[in-house]
Amino acid sequence: MPADLHVHTRASDGSLTPEQVVLRAVALGLRAIAITDHDTVMGVARALRSGRKWGLHVIPGVELSTEAGGEEFHILGYFINYRHSKLRHTLAQLRRARFVRIKKMTRRINELGLRVSWPRVLEIAGRGAVGRPHLARAMVEGGYISSVDEAFTRYIGSGRPAYVPRLKYTPIQAIKLIQALGGVPVLAHPGWIREEVVIRLAAAGLRGLEVYYPQHNARTSRRLYRLAQRHNLLITGGSDFHGDNRRGIELGSAFVTSEYVTALKEASPSWSMRRKGL
Repeated sequence: MPADLHVHTRASDGSLTPEQVVLRAVALGLRAIAITDHDTVMGVARALRSGRKWGLHVIPGVELSTEAGGEEFHILGYFINYRHSKLRHTLAQLRRARFVRIKKMTRRINELGLRVSWPRVLEIAGRGAVGRPHLARAMVEGGYISSVDEAFTRYIGSGRPAYVPRLKYTPIQAIKLIQALGGVPVLAHPGWIREEVVIRLAAAGLRGLEVYYPQHNARTSRRLYRLAQRHNLLITGGSDFHGDNRRGIELGSAFVTSEYVTALKEASPSWSMRRKGL
């Protein structure tokens, strides 16, 4: 059963609605996807409804953006209680911080002589959580750059002239939140992560590594697979699909098979309680 466990929708910085993502997954022959929008779960319920209609297994998830020691870490949460009030409160704070951050970055872009409209950035974001890709798309529209990737490389990536640091939400805070929601915390795209960092996060409750990812070559995936085995961590994989907002990365371009999905599900306290009727 091919399953893509890292998928974004228009609820954050993807270009497709949750329903469109589900239909695309079905057309591509996927049997399961996880909706893991950045700092929001606004697309989960819609994807679940659509998945039931079309016979696609949809896993409720989230991707939390965190920082520690000057390094950025993204923590995926699977099988979370996406309706929990604690999650809603935390995500509202993170989205507000995103809003303020991107507004500051837009101001810096304008100070650099690139006339980008803040209302247009918000219009591109729509009802989703505003983020750097929305600012990048506005810059492309203005003709200042040729691609979203160029925006990050030249202007809004870490250390670039318009970059503004994110709210200091740590990976351990994210891990603890996901645990409190009955979910399974997994480190996203960890190809560059040092083993000692993985050991420290595992001690704090990290349960898995995203071994299979479009930007991981075969050697990197083998190294991460061995790392996960050494530290008794679950193995996941996904495309980090964003639709047209990240060209060249198709839904299902990285995936795992059914046994990995089953292991992930069985590691979820909330799923185990439902199975036992508690």
